[in-house]
Amino acid sequence: MANNSCIGWKFSGSEAAKEASAASLTTYTSKLFALCDPQGKPILPPRGETAETCHTAEKAVVKAVLCGTGNAYAPGKGLPAAKCAVAEYLNRDDIPKKLTPEDVFMTVGCKQAIELAVDILANPKANVLLPSPGYPWDFVNCILKKLEVRRYEFLPEKNYEINFESVRKQVDKNTFAIFITNPHNPNGNIYSEAHLKQIALLARELGIMVVSDEVFRWTVFGSNPFVPMAKFSSIVPVMALGSISKGWTVPGWRTGWVALHDLDGVFKCTKVLDTAKQFLEINSKPPTVIQAAIPTILKDTPIEFFHRRQSFLKDKADLAISKLKDIPSLKCYLKPEACTFLWTQLKISSFVDIKDDEDFCEKLATEQNLILLPGIAFGLRGWARHSIDMDTLTLEDAFKRLKSFCDHHSTIYGA
Repeated sequence: MANNSCIGWKFSGSEAAKEASAASLTTYTSKLFALCDPQGKPILPPRGETAETCHTAEKAVVKAVLCGTGNAYAPGKGLPAAKCAVAEYLNRDDIPKKLTPEDVFMTVGCKQAIELAVDILANPKANVLLPSPGYPWDFVNCILKKLEVRRYEFLPEKNYEINFESVRKQVDKNTFAIFITNPHNPNGNIYSEAHLKQIALLARELGIMVVSDEVFRWTVFGSNPFVPMAKFSSIVPVMALGSISKGWTVPGWRTGWVALHDLDGVFKCTKVLDTAKQFLEINSKPPTVIQAAIPTILKDTPIEFFHRRQSFLKDKADLAISKLKDIPSLKCYLKPEACTFLWTQLKISSFVDIKDDEDFCEKLATEQNLILLPGIAFGLRGWARHSIDMDTLTLEDAFKRLKSFCDHHSTIYGA
């Protein structure tokens, strides 16, 4: 038999894909779960579980299946009924110009919405401003597309407002956009209306657009209300990203959208609109059956569903903050106002045998079957993200394990 390995094959795997994969949340999560003992205490948070969704959404999908309205291919830009429904839903917001269905593009979850934003805007030598910390999918796609990433910072002592000086320092003639996440994952804060206006004014001054990931807008439980970035689209063009995954707790349904808020036709004259259509014609589409259910999901989901979910998350945030007071080696600068996480800084010097955030999370998974994601997964060393989306008894167990681990490895214990 011939030895095929000796042949000088002219193909090989992509190094860009390898590098991008290494930065993904899935890679970090899989590695940590692999360190847990499946025969030991229950692994927390339970993998693959999600909160109950709205019955209205479930019935809408069942109806689409039974009626056959989602059996065919959808147009590249999305099912017309879904685009219309998203436009109508977002037009409830206080925005200067109402959306039309042609301003909306349906995507395979918010991840493809991010891919779309990167693909249609990136030019040779272009760079983009991403938050540090921030959702890693932005960074993963930029790596994959060979796009230069520049990081801006936050002011933890000011409710994680964006540090505008750090933005100015990163911008040059090749910067095309600033990505923001509101509500923010993992910081858990919500930007005030005044701060969003400052962002818009700064972006206009710098000649860049704003890409606003607003997928967590339905999880707000703090006193500050959610304000869409599109409210300031009269100042700067805004590309808003959304999805039903977080608000309806259906991440597996993989359906989201991009909405182009463009008061003065900037997107049209810069060919962004045309490029978005071209991108979606050659890429995967969200499931037609879910798109067919979108009009009912957005229109008929009772407000009480969101209120119950927000109340649940608020209770868990309160519990998490109270438990954290007993763990001096972790510091949380802000009680979460939204999302399903707690973001804490690790006081590495208080541990006798913990090198950094990755080491902390790996040892925690090995010893306690408890998964926290290291800050480096979000672009910031020395921090960790905790899930609080668990029932009360499970969350109490998680913090009991966390405290036991921190006490065991602390300098006080070692003394």
